[in-house]
Order: sequence, then C-alpha cells, then structure tokens
Amino acid sequence: MEAGLVRWVGAATAAYGVGILVRPALMARPCGLDDEDGSVPAPAALLIRAMGVRDAAIGIAMMVAKDRSVRRAATACRVVADLGDAVLFGTQLPDPAARPKAAAVAGGWGALCAVAGLASERARGRRRCSVHMK
Repeated sequence: MEAGLVRWVGAATAAYGVGILVRPALMARPCGLDDEDGSVPAPAALLIRAMGVRDAAIGIAMMVAKDRSVRRAATACRVVADLGDAVLFGTQLPDPAARPKAAAVAGGWGALCAVAGLASERARGRRRCSVHMK
C-alpha cells in the first residue's frame, strides 16, 4: 500500500502524457491553443508533444520505481512540473479565458501528486513504527 497511490497517479500521468503526445488537441483545446477549425498549429503541437514525453517519462518513473528515494524524486519532479505549468498557463496562455481553468487543472494534478507522495511517506512511517513497537 505504501507506494500504491503514487504508482496509480504515475500511471494516470503516463497515460495523459501518451495521450497528448498522440493527440495534442487534447491539451490544445482547453488551453485555447487550437485554431478556429479545431486544428493545432504545428508550433503548439510540437511543444505539447514535448510535454507529453516529459509527463510520460515522469509517470513511468513513478510507476516502476522500486527504490523509495527514486519514487520520491520522480514524484517531486511531477509536482514541480505541474506547479510550473500552473503558473505559466495561468499567466501566459494567449486566451485569458483559458488561463484559470488550465492553471487549476495543472495545479490540481500537482496537488494530487504531492498528496500521493506524502501519503506514501506517512504509510511508510506508520509501518516502520508498528514494526518497532512489536
């Protein structure tokens, strides 16, 4: 159970990363980065795909890390990336109407990953305490 939530969040992160890598419109539309016809301009698609690679890599690391310190580092990378996305999307997206929603989604994922990481640490601490008390 110690790493279960982190692994689940990592799997969701990796799935989303692959999703936007394959279909950049999944991210472009809510961020207001698509054209009026729904297509995604090549420069936006390129950057979204790069984010997809980043998210897939970090998510996979969260899922498969056997060592606690590696899992913690991958989770911290996820939190920092999401919080950075929240700040940038919330202040820099060209469509001001898309900024709050995009920032909230990115910040929400960052918060979810942080909570998963903290819960994993707390579960480990409780397990260690119960072993020492026996």
